[in-house]
Amino acid sequence: MKTSVIRHSTNMLISKNQQGFSLIESLVAIVITALGILGILGVQMRTLSDTQNGVRRAQAIRLIEDLSERIKVNPTPLAPAVMATYRVSAPGPIASPPACTTACTPAQLAQHDIASWKQQVINTLPAGDAVVFSAADELDLNNRRQLGVMVSWIQKESRKETDSNTDFATYIAPFAAAGTGAAAVSCPANRICHLQYIQVVARCQQDTAGGAAAATTWCPFTRSELP
Repeated sequence: MKTSVIRHSTNMLISKNQQGFSLIESLVAIVITALGILGILGVQMRTLSDTQNGVRRAQAIRLIEDLSERIKVNPTPLAPAVMATYRVSAPGPIASPPACTTACTPAQLAQHDIASWKQQVINTLPAGDAVVFSAADELDLNNRRQLGVMVSWIQKESRKETDSNTDFATYIAPFAAAGTGAAAVSCPANRICHLQYIQVVARCQQDTAGGAAAATTWCPFTRSELP
């Protein structure tokens, strides 16, 4: 009888130890699984952020192409006064542009176009804004044929607490715009920018043979642009 009791107690002790060991294994497995899930979520969040940056940059490119087309429709985009109207450096929307619901002069059309376009940038991109400037290498003020366009939007890149300033600057460097040389236009802080240069081309021509009051504008189209 004594031998039986001793064996029974020993079996109970071994069973309790085994149950405690199984609980520790379960906790370790849960911790490892949680760490793996957090790592996957971190990679997915970074991938999503990079994808959003790509989408925003594609939107910026389309917006700049839209501005280029607007300029081409202007009868005299190369005139110094009209070129000066397209250049804009102040942030935010442009106040009180001409409506151009009736006949507009080329300068008024430029004011209407740049105001409408900049509002489109603001509405399309998160905290979007844009700067339009003359190319730095064009020194002749009366013969400038190229405009630089820098479109910017808010930077949503999160910074880890362990990242140094150098590490974070290295990460966001591919999202920064190139330099503009003597134009001295730079990407604002905490924003992502896309810089592109557009050639100012006068596709439309104005016919003033009947006088300034009866001026008409002719805009040739390619076959692919016809309905």
